[in-house]
Amino acid sequence: MLKSIHQVKRLIVAVIGFSVLAIGIAMIVLPGPAFIVIPLGLFILGTEFVWAKRFLEKIKAKLKRK
Repeated sequence: MLKSIHQVKRLIVAVIGFSVLAIGIAMIVLPGPAFIVIPLGLFILGTEFVWAKRFLEKIKAKLKRK
């Protein structure tokens, strides 16, 4: 039972995170705050996926250097 609850939570986070990320990517060419929405999508995905958390940390490190 606990395994299925975790899988459902992970699926919900994935759907919401990828949706926010896709909207942010679309905002690169459409009017909107893409530079806010894309990191928000990565943050949401980073709560369940290590690769998203690492990618967000790399972006933060590059921004701190500038």
